[in-house]
Amino acid sequence: MREFHRSSSLLFKVFLKVVLMWGKRRDMTVRDRLPFNAEPPAAALAGGELTALDAFYCRNHGPFPDITREQWRLTVDGIVQKPLTLTYDELTSQFTPHSVVATLACAGNRRAELLKVRPIPGKDPWAHGAISTAEWRGARLADVLGAAGVDVDEGLHVAFSAPDVAQEASPVQSYGSSIPLSKAMSQEVLLAWEMNSEPLPRVHGGPVRVVVPGYIGARSVKWVTGMTVQPAPSANYFQASDYRILPPDADPDTVPPGEGISLSMLALNCDILVPGEDVEIPAGPLTIRGYALAGDGRGIGRVDVSLDDGRTWRQADLEPAASPWAWRWWSLTVQARPGPISLTARAWDDTGVTQPESPASLWNPRGYGNNAWAHVEVVVA
Repeated sequence: MREFHRSSSLLFKVFLKVVLMWGKRRDMTVRDRLPFNAEPPAAALAGGELTALDAFYCRNHGPFPDITREQWRLTVDGIVQKPLTLTYDELTSQFTPHSVVATLACAGNRRAELLKVRPIPGKDPWAHGAISTAEWRGARLADVLGAAGVDVDEGLHVAFSAPDVAQEASPVQSYGSSIPLSKAMSQEVLLAWEMNSEPLPRVHGGPVRVVVPGYIGARSVKWVTGMTVQPAPSANYFQASDYRILPPDADPDTVPPGEGISLSMLALNCDILVPGEDVEIPAGPLTIRGYALAGDGRGIGRVDVSLDDGRTWRQADLEPAASPWAWRWWSLTVQARPGPISLTARAWDDTGVTQPESPASLWNPRGYGNNAWAHVEVVVA
């Protein structure tokens, strides 16, 4: 037993050292040490519209590249009239900077709820924290592509490449992804070098990363060093094989590239961040808080909250969104009476679409895209 405690203490110290090394809160839940994957406690996200840098979630597939601003280069090639190679100074001085407040969310956020339905081997049990919001500043991707002489063609794609090597890829390869050219030319998509008014941290893709508001976080490629305009989506493992919704009976280890539904736009979602799960709270006024996110530029029309496991509903108060690409905060204050309470929340977008009720209906072999009603169980003392 003594050896077990020593081992546990040593493991905790190693995890804490890793967390602090990357400028993160001590209470981050580390899902993987290498590559570093971690999420903040749910309550840490409820502190404001923007997520503090030390609480912003981390999702990575390989060790962080160590690229200085002086070393960084971006190549732009493919179906372009004028292939480019840009330095950091050229990118930041030759293109007008723009800012956008945008929420990034991992496609595996809330996977822990899917794991309660059926096992998902080899995937991290992300809870509530694989989502965060920042103010990003950089050059519009459309401006850089315009400088390369890109003709807008609905059938083209922009493939991004980066130097971080992912051992989980089959075969092992550097990370890559792509988005349709039509999305790449949208005004909100950036090549960002600042995050919350600070130079983009290495842990979040510095010196330069792609930010694709409204899409899953996997498309916002970090440490980007290459962009290729091409007629088809990227053949990279993380575009062609991973980050796809597979049929429930598929074997993710044997399905061929292109199987399933490729993830792009974020789905309508909401979550309860305060109070936390399985906590005891005092009787009296209870303010329930959380976020709602509609995905690719759509708006939130309403958030409903239930205190009786979805039998009856009350409408929550909505705060204004910081941008069309950011989450929207909601809250509801109720009188909490002694006993267990099953809190449930669901969002509606501005077209009248709402969320599916159960994670069981969404289960898939890689555990992506859970946007079922949010549930939190609490006990009122």
